Amino acid sequence: MAAVRPGLGRVVPGSSILFLCDMQEKFRHTVYFPQIVSVAARMLKVARLLGVPAVLTEQYPQGLGPTVPELGAEGLQPWPKTCFSMVPVVQQELDMRPQLCSVLLCGLETQACILHTALDLLDRGLQVHVVVDACTSRSQVDRLVALSRMRQSGAFLSTSEGLILQLVGDAAHPQFKEIQKIIKDPTPDSGLLGLFNGQNPLFH
Repeated sequence: MAAVRPGLGRVVPGSSILFLCDMQEKFRHTVYFPQIVSVAARMLKVARLLGVPAVLTEQYPQGLGPTVPELGAEGLQPWPKTCFSMVPVVQQELDMRPQLCSVLLCGLETQACILHTALDLLDRGLQVHVVVDACTSRSQVDRLVALSRMRQSGAFLSTSEGLILQLVGDAAHPQFKEIQKIIKDPTPDSGLLGLFNGQNPLFH
């Protein structure tokens, strides 16, 4: 496996991991929740096809309920947590993978658990790729500012399809036909065009 050049933002299956953060029943009222779960489910399907490990957390599941079934996370053991960052509870998952370079981050809420997780991962020297069409918040202002904040701190903001195609790398990949079926339909609208329009000073 070729070395990943620090700071360039490349992702390859052998040094990547997918983080799925707190997509639970009590968050169904969150703005764009069905859309971001749908996109996160795509990411998980591709991760499984490419052998990319995935970890799943649930924020205070006694009160906020289990992970929603439409994520398709059967077979993943959720890690319960109360802290906002995923990192403390999945520490052993990180420690057992010394080759790890990149974390692909999906879930909610962007200004809370996604932001805290991203900062902790960056603090460990890992590259963080925030899957922007698979992250949301109750407030779109919080979502917008949190995305900008993570970008300022060194995280990469990426779309799901952009990351999926980076992971595949080549149309000759043996799994490309299966992955092509997953991404052939456009991802559902999750309000991103309004956040990233050319008038937005937070992304200049």
